[in-house]
Amino acid sequence: MSARPPYPRTRRLRAAIAAPCAALLLAATGCSFGEPEPDPAGEPPNLPTPSATASPGGAGQQVVTTVLAKGLRVPWGIAFLPDGGALVTERDTARILKVGPESGPDGLKVTAVQTIADVAAAGEGGLMGIAVSPDYAKDRAVFVYYTTERDNRIARLRLGEEPTPILTGIPKAGIHNGGGLAFGPDGRLYASTGDAGDRPQSQDPKRLGGKILRITADGKPAPGNPYPNSPVWSIGHRNVQGLAWDAGKRMYAVEFGQNTWDEINEITKGRNYGWPQVEGREDDKRFVNPVVQWPTSDASCSGMAAVDRMLVTGCLRGKRLWLVELTDTGTVLGQPRELLTNRYGRLRAVVAAPDGSLWVSTSNHDGRGDPAPEDDRLLRLVFADGGAGRS
Repeated sequence: MSARPPYPRTRRLRAAIAAPCAALLLAATGCSFGEPEPDPAGEPPNLPTPSATASPGGAGQQVVTTVLAKGLRVPWGIAFLPDGGALVTERDTARILKVGPESGPDGLKVTAVQTIADVAAAGEGGLMGIAVSPDYAKDRAVFVYYTTERDNRIARLRLGEEPTPILTGIPKAGIHNGGGLAFGPDGRLYASTGDAGDRPQSQDPKRLGGKILRITADGKPAPGNPYPNSPVWSIGHRNVQGLAWDAGKRMYAVEFGQNTWDEINEITKGRNYGWPQVEGREDDKRFVNPVVQWPTSDASCSGMAAVDRMLVTGCLRGKRLWLVELTDTGTVLGQPRELLTNRYGRLRAVVAAPDGSLWVSTSNHDGRGDPAPEDDRLLRLVFADGGAGRS
């Protein structure tokens, strides 16, 4: 696979993903599929032969899907490096893998580059989110979110070196550990935490559980946060794992509900998202209503990516992707559409790759799936006309 820095995410991504999808999903017209066209500066990526498939129950949606890597164990977070390769965390093994950019006959080269020694993987906890510094070429910094015997924490490291914790004391439990980690357009590091089974703490701004946090690269509360000397950015969350920003720099989070509704919320500084008082939409002005909600049987979504004005989220229990198209003002356009339903099992991470394609991980070894012989897998998705995937 070839890619070149600095990988600007421009309007071509909208053309590559959102526009073809909109035509495909809303107009239901025919589109052509196949390998991406050659890069103007070189050859097409050297990837395994893809197979074009139609998503069951997806009103005719089609997508070219390529298996990039297989035989992984609960790949949780994905973050890209300047060389075009990706760092992938495995929740239960505590390993950081480098996937690509080199490739072979069976997919991209997978190399274990580090194991985080103090990870205590149990239940939904372990090595989870990962983020690469926006200044990686200078500082070589990587950030990880993981569970220890005592807490969940965020650490900074250089690959191959011991991690330095920068934020500790995030509540841990067998369930609801959060784990999302991503740099926002403002250059600040955002992290999502779960309520760790202790519901009231989600409404307590003085506690770190059930929140979205915003910190500096040193782990300090970022300037401009809504609570003085606090890393807390928003409250009232049950268990957020996926974070993304659209073309208008609006922030979104995908959240696990309890028994009724899973949600995508637009995240705004200092707002309250209702848990545990509210699940899903409610006529209560104290809380922010979700922009999208689904029954938990159709969703339980973990990772999320934004490509211009398209949100794509990967669902565990729902075993599908949901595509949500947004307007210029951030509201939902039309109805969300599903892809890959029941084709690859439980889907977790979803990230936009530097070349405009989407990378998706399966999570069938997480104790709640039915693993196939190749699981867990990393998938690469290219939508209509070969547009996505150009480096």
